[in-house]
Amino acid sequence: MKSFEFRRPFVVGIGGTTRAASSTERALRIALAGAEAEGARTRLFGGTFLHSLPHYAPEHGERTAEQLELIEAVREADAVIIGTPGYHGGVSGLVKNALDTLEELSNDKRPYLDGRAVGCVVTAYGWQGGGAVLTSLRSIVHALRGWPTPYGAAVNSLETRFETIDSCSDPKVAEQLATVGRQAAQFALAFNARDALGELDLRSARSAGSTSAAQTISD
Repeated sequence: MKSFEFRRPFVVGIGGTTRAASSTERALRIALAGAEAEGARTRLFGGTFLHSLPHYAPEHGERTAEQLELIEAVREADAVIIGTPGYHGGVSGLVKNALDTLEELSNDKRPYLDGRAVGCVVTAYGWQGGGAVLTSLRSIVHALRGWPTPYGAAVNSLETRFETIDSCSDPKVAEQLATVGRQAAQFALAFNARDALGELDLRSARSAGSTSAAQTISD
């Protein structure tokens, strides 16, 4: 019977605004809590951290400690959740700069966000902006070779208030955000199981090959 070691998925959250504990960051926290409910480990790179990142300049070889911290966390991640405010119909510059920094993963075995589920969360002052930015964010994820989760959350901050750091005024919105996190973690669990079984099959094939070769020599 095949067996493999269970590994808790690691989900990285990226998002926020220049204002600490913004609605976007709080929405992202709720999504990450949904991932944690599925057994995931999580880490949040919120607005304050993103604000510390310099403009990404690929021609500059040296990266700051903050850039390297983000790059290494995403490199290790099994899934990512991105939260952005809707600014003028698009993703905020703060969040886009963080995603541009992931260009450093282009030559990895898993380039960019390849093989990772990516949950998308948008907050906007009105429904029209939220829908447009959610579509834009998913397009960016596709360009980075990520797998957008089937469910994405667009929060109308005109109607929904985030009263504390990890709760909001509308239970339905909280559930929508948690769904994004759960799907990201579930995808990561499925991929981890697939990879573990694939490695086990490879080891079995190698073992069978070695046994067959030894038998041939013996004969």
